[in-house]
Order: sequence, then C-alpha cells, then structure tokens
Amino acid sequence: MADLLSIGLSGLSVNKTSLAVTGHNITNVNTPGFSRQDAVQATRNPQFSGAGYIGSGTTLVDIRRTYSEFLSTQVRSSTALSSDVEAYRSQIEQLDSLLAGTTTGITPSLQKFFSSLQTAAEDPANIPARQLVLSEAEGLARRFNTVSDRINEQNEFINKQMVAVSDQVNRLATSIASYNDAIAKAAANGQQPNDLLDAREEAIRQLSTYVGVTVVAQDDNSVNLFVGSGQPLVVGSTTSRLEVGPGQGDPTRFEVNFVSGGSSQGITSLLTGGELGGLIRYRAETLDPTLNSLGRLALAVSDQVNTQLGQGLDLKGQVGTALFGDYNDTALAQLRVRAFSSNTSNVQPALNITDTSVLTTSDYRLEYDGSNYSARRLSDGAAMTVSPSSPGSYPATLTFTDAAGRDQGFELALDSAPAADDKFLLQPTRRGATTISAQLDQPDQLAFAAPVRSEADLQNRGNGSISQPDLIAAGSSPIDSAAIAAALPAGLIYNGSGTFENPPGTPVTGLTRVPAGAFVAGQSNTYELDLGGGNVVSFAISGRPESGDTFTLNFNTNGVSDNRNALKLVDLQNKQSVGVDPSVGISTGVSFTDGYGDLVERVGTLTAQARQDSDATGAILKQATDNRDSLSAVNLDEEAANLIKFEQYYNASAQVIQVARSLFDTLINTFR
Repeated sequence: MADLLSIGLSGLSVNKTSLAVTGHNITNVNTPGFSRQDAVQATRNPQFSGAGYIGSGTTLVDIRRTYSEFLSTQVRSSTALSSDVEAYRSQIEQLDSLLAGTTTGITPSLQKFFSSLQTAAEDPANIPARQLVLSEAEGLARRFNTVSDRINEQNEFINKQMVAVSDQVNRLATSIASYNDAIAKAAANGQQPNDLLDAREEAIRQLSTYVGVTVVAQDDNSVNLFVGSGQPLVVGSTTSRLEVGPGQGDPTRFEVNFVSGGSSQGITSLLTGGELGGLIRYRAETLDPTLNSLGRLALAVSDQVNTQLGQGLDLKGQVGTALFGDYNDTALAQLRVRAFSSNTSNVQPALNITDTSVLTTSDYRLEYDGSNYSARRLSDGAAMTVSPSSPGSYPATLTFTDAAGRDQGFELALDSAPAADDKFLLQPTRRGATTISAQLDQPDQLAFAAPVRSEADLQNRGNGSISQPDLIAAGSSPIDSAAIAAALPAGLIYNGSGTFENPPGTPVTGLTRVPAGAFVAGQSNTYELDLGGGNVVSFAISGRPESGDTFTLNFNTNGVSDNRNALKLVDLQNKQSVGVDPSVGISTGVSFTDGYGDLVERVGTLTAQARQDSDATGAILKQATDNRDSLSAVNLDEEAANLIKFEQYYNASAQVIQVARSLFDTLINTFR
C-alpha cells in the first residue's frame, strides 16, 4: 500500500508539472522567439521482490526545449539578408522616383534649355528669345542643384540611420553578453535554462536585422558573436562596440569603427547583412556613383556651352561671355580635394578639370610617401600613373592616366609638398551638380554669331558660290578676336586652273583642300584656312567660277542676324561629349540626354532588381520562419489536447492514491 501510494504521488507530481509546462507554453504563445517545452519523464528504479522487479512510479528528468540550431541559423541568416535588401530597396526607390520623375528629373530642364536655344537661333536678334535662353539656363542650373541637394539629404539620413542602428547593435550586444553570463551560471547544475536560451536567441535574431553576425557556440552554453571579417562583438560576457562617425577621407560619409578596449578599426567595407549592411551597400553601389554621374553631366553641360559661346560673337561684336560659372574657380577646385583627418600637414591641393568629356564617375585616392605620389581609382581599384610622381620643386601640377594611357580629365595643383604618409581623397565630379550656376544676365551678350563670314565678289563672271565658314578649331576659348580680325580679310582669287591665289601667281597661305587636290568645277569643294594662333575655318566653294573670280573671308563685325554659333549650341544636345574614351575618340561618348538617360536606366534597373530581391528574400525568410515554427512554435490545439490528457493522467494518479487509501482503511478495520 505504501508502494502504491508512492506510485500515485509520483504520478501526481509529474503530471502536475506537465500541466504547468503546458500552461507555460499556452501563455507564451505570442512571445517572440519562444520555443515549445515538454516535460520528459522516466520510470523510477524498480524494487526487487521474490517474484521479480516491481515498478516504483515515475520521475521528472528534464524540461526539454523543442529547438533546432540549424533552423534557427537559417532564420538568422535569412533575417540579415532580408533586412539588407529592404534597407537598400527603400532608399533606391526614393532615388529612382527623384531621377525619373517628369517634374523632378534633369531631362525636362535640358529639353527646355535646348528648345529655347532653337527658338533663339531662328531669330538671333530677338531680345525676348535671348532672355528666355538665360531663364532656362538658370532653371537648368537650379534643377541640377535641387536634385543634388535631395541626394545629399538622403546621404545625411543614411548617416543618422547608421548612428541609430549602431546604437541598437551595441544595446543588443550588451544584452546578449548578459544572457551569456546568466545562462552559464544557470547551466552549472547540468540543466538548460530554456527561457533564458530563448530570450538570447531572440536577441540574436533581432541583432541580425541590424547587421549580419556569425554565431559560435561555446562549451559553457554561452555564444560568441562576430561581425565583418571576424571582429568579436560578443565573447562570453564581454562586449565590444560599433561606433559611427565622420569618415577620415570624407566627413560627409559616415564610417563604422569597431572599438575593442582602447583600439579602433575601420570596418565599413567589411560589414554585410542587416539594415547597416544594406545602407552601406546602397551608398557605395548607387548613391555615390549617382552623385558623381550627375556632377559629370553638369560639368560637361557647363563646359560645352561655355566653350561654344566663347567661339562666337554677341550682338555688339564682342567675343561671347560664359553662360555658366567657372567650374575651375580656386574655391571650387579646392573643394574637390579632401585631406584625410590623419594627415599631419595643412597642404590643400586644388583639383582642376582639364577635359570634361573624358571624366569618369569615380573618386580617387592619392598617397604621398615622402618622395613619390601614388594614386588609385576607387571604383575598380585600378592604379593610376601620376606624372610627375616625384616633383623636383613646388608649385607642382600632377596629371593622372590609367594603365592604358587614358587621361582622367583632371590635374592636381600643389603649392608645397605634403608630409610623408599624407592621403587625399580626390572627387573630380562629386560637387559638379551642386555648384553649377548661371551667371550671364545680359541677353545681348549671348554669342550667337560666328566670327568669320564669307562673300563672293559681285563682279565675278562665273556662277561659283562660297558657303559661310565654320570655325572648326579655336586656339583658345574665348577666342582671340583681335588675332582673327588681324588675319582677315582673306581674298581667294581663282586662277582658272583649279587653284586659289592672292596675289595672282601666289597660292593663298594656309589654304588647303580637303581632300587634297585641285578645285573640281561643278561640285562642292571643301577648304580649310588656317588663320594662325590655332584658329582654323572650314568652308565649301561650289559651282563653276571663272578665272579671276574672287571670294573673300572677313571678320564678322556686324553679324546681328547671324545664327551659326547658335545652331552649334543647339547641336550640343546630340553631341557625344560625355564619357569619351580618349584613346578611341568622340564616337565612344554619349550626349547630354543619353548620359542622363543612362543614369536613370541604371538606377531603374537596380531598383527593379532590388524589388525582385526583396520579394525573393522575403519568401526565403518566411519559409525559414515557418520551418522553425513548425518545430518550435506553440500549437494551441495541441496544447489544449495536452491539458485534457495531463488532467486525466493527474486524476488517474489521484485515483491510485484513493485505492491505496481504501486498501489501508480495509486493513486497519480488519484488526479492530
């Protein structure tokens, strides 16, 4: 009877615990990261009797946590990947809307500007039409400024978000370290503290939403967490931390430093996964190249328009004034160079743009070892050839070419030598869209007329005609109008034998036929005339001139209604003047509109890819979570059945005790 009573009591105890475990499961059905628990029981040691071993009841041996490290690892990695993609997608969608919008993009302003030039070219003496060109130029410059400002605001948001995310990472790392300590102490008795393990696992999962981590389990039930390329964020109950602050090379781009004890290591490029990894990846792959592409386009527009205006004459017969501001202004040139915060000298170089058509969209890093300069293009890591690599004296000017000998389109001016180990971040195009401005405010100063005009002598006997000359090479921009005027007028007297002379018997100096040969009557013959100083004009003579017929080239003094330079300005819209490969030629470049279109297309493609990646990683995360939940999550139907089952077990154990009591009472009553 005593044995029967003991057996009943053991059943009561175990089933009471099973009911408690089931109730614990039910009440934590909505607790994030909670793993279902089960009471594991076993038989007590049996007692030997003459007839054999008789059971002595049951005992509770473990409260088992239903958990799979493999499934939990899948959830962590899927969470880090999904958060990375989501952070990237949320940012790039904003950029895509900005660049491709019909009211926010650059294309509408470009089209309006060139449309106004076309209108003005139709009536070059019309002042209102000229004023419209100035207004549209100002609108184009402001559009560049506005788009650049919006992108820079997004960069500032990314900086703030990186700081906020790093704070969350540090908070969770501290929490996980505390869990490690508590779990190690609680597990010293040989049993697993299930709820603490679940809480730590949930903290690690939350950490994965912010940054990708590697989890390594230890023998004392603690875990070590590593980020980047193996930097230990949590080791047992000890934590390191992430600090986000202005970058050494570019203070506007925040960087992540890994701080352990008194040492600090930059790990920005090493971090992947989570929101932090997605923000860093977006900035490196999309944001910075977009700003550089936009800046390159603004520089090309400013350069090409100003250069062409400098090769024409305005309504007063003066050489054209620049429409856009000077992008090589000293203050702007210095802004393109950022000295690293670790530099020991105060040298501030100036980066001057030499050829906007060959500029890339990359930044560069320049290093000085005390005697020689070395540079690297950051977009692809290619080493640049710096010439001279070791200037003999200062001031010095450095030029940059790649391994194929292609000029990079800029040069660096240094007044003095930096200190050994000084570094500089070169950003030729980064601020191009921010600093472009329209400076011309007098419509009559727009140079729509060409500097040279031609005419056939009214006394000519033949029907030969000469086209208006085209300035195909200029010694400088703005052109030297005095030098051109001094070389004119230039008379061309046909000798009847296929040659133009002046005076008769003497070939015209600097005149060449293209292709070489004698004049062919009845067809168009192209000639080039060298006016000296690098100025060359091209024109065509056609028809059948008679011997002695004269054609004259004059300086275009009163070319009020001349629109030849205006038409060249209009042609700039389709001229391939962006991203030219200098080793191949102008045919490798793209036009302003196509250059911006390529940028929009690239961002649009990346946006579409990000959306697809978001759908894919979201599905992967859901599948990983469902797989984990199918094993570890609480099923209320199952737990409800367990409640009934364990209640019945409990009642049955109570009945065993009742039977033992009845037997005992019967035995006592027998001896009364």
